Amino acid sequence: MTNLESNRLEYKRELDSGDKLEKAVVSFLNYNGGGEILVGVDDDGTVVGVSDPDGDQRKIADRLGNNIRPKSLGLFDVVVDKMDGRDIIRIVVSSGTQKPYYLRKKGMTEDGCFIRVGSSSQPMNEAMIERLLTERQVNTLSNTKVSRQKLTFEQLHIYYNEHGLTLNEQFEENLDLRTGDGAYNFLAYLLADNNGASMKVAKYAGTDKIDLTENEEYGYRCLITAVYRVLDKLDVENKTFAKITSRNRLERKLINAVALREAFINAVVHNDYNLGWPVVEFFSDRVTITSTGGLVAGLSLEDFFNGRSMLRNRELMRVFKDVELVEGLGSGMQRILEAYDRSVFEITPGFIVVTFPYASDFERSVSENDRSNERSVSEKDGIKDGIKDGLGGGKTAVLSDVQRKIISLISGNPNITIDGISAELGINRRNTEKYIKILKDAGIIVRIGARKNGQWQVR
Repeated sequence: MTNLESNRLEYKRELDSGDKLEKAVVSFLNYNGGGEILVGVDDDGTVVGVSDPDGDQRKIADRLGNNIRPKSLGLFDVVVDKMDGRDIIRIVVSSGTQKPYYLRKKGMTEDGCFIRVGSSSQPMNEAMIERLLTERQVNTLSNTKVSRQKLTFEQLHIYYNEHGLTLNEQFEENLDLRTGDGAYNFLAYLLADNNGASMKVAKYAGTDKIDLTENEEYGYRCLITAVYRVLDKLDVENKTFAKITSRNRLERKLINAVALREAFINAVVHNDYNLGWPVVEFFSDRVTITSTGGLVAGLSLEDFFNGRSMLRNRELMRVFKDVELVEGLGSGMQRILEAYDRSVFEITPGFIVVTFPYASDFERSVSENDRSNERSVSEKDGIKDGIKDGLGGGKTAVLSDVQRKIISLISGNPNITIDGISAELGINRRNTEKYIKILKDAGIIVRIGARKNGQWQVR
């Protein structure tokens, strides 16, 4: 038998199909001190357990992330625990700084806002909602305390070491990873080795969102690692069309690579993480990068396009500059506008959407005779499916930047190892081996001699 329910403790025998769980979490977010919810415990404190703890854990995290506003990621932690020998789910909720929190489908109304009163969740009246709004703090990554306080930063140390920087014993203080009362904050949560933060990259077969072909999550670890993995994905998807003629070689990418990178990095650095997460979506004719939060208060549209920055996430920008993911304030906008005009931006109070239309390949500019000599490479899960022909005979090839870099590395150093190629590319050995196999199967590269003492040869 466990303790009885109280103003900071609630039991749930099982997950409901309605919104009772969300109401309880909202009430704790709006209550000074937060609270805990134990799923798998009856109202009288009897432990009944849960039959699918891992599945329920994922469902709860998804529900809380999608059904509560403002975004409360980092303010709750969902863990599988043991009680009386049975599996239960423990949801630890911190008091939020962006009160009032509310049910997304009900809005900031008396039907959507709840607060803890005794051992129950009670609706707020209009006067209480207005009072909390006037008291709402300006929420930053550094002043938002997160519920998960057991954080490690091994990946962050590695990135700093790679750039000749050392994080000393005071790095948590120097990088503003703790709140004024010494607790880990939202910035620490984002940069920790393990967290619940994730960015989505989706791919659709057509020009709308009807036919979803890929939906990948990049995250649950240090934000810098997630950013590099999304950048790798962008590089894979951004095909290079190459037409080899008797006189020269013509090349064209789907999207300007510099502008694509800068738009994504800007979305990450300037995103309002209280409202949502950056999203990348590939369609058959364009790619869109969406960040939440709109323009920072006080920044005009003209200031935005002129590269004048008012930082929403000052502390995150500092870390990204340290590891050279960004160079200087406003420089990213300049690089984007060198390749595209302002029409690629759609700016609303809640979102900034950048849409890059795909450049056409050379298909329309070649003759029918040339067309018979063309070939292309299809992609699946970010890896080339296969290549039917070699590069000879004046044929046209479609190669990603990664494949071209592999060919360049082998040409410059025939003795280079797979581990060496992987290190140069900044991708893992498994994916490197996949790229190499595709190039070998296509007859573009070949291995001469033994595995240890042999050499690569580009045909």
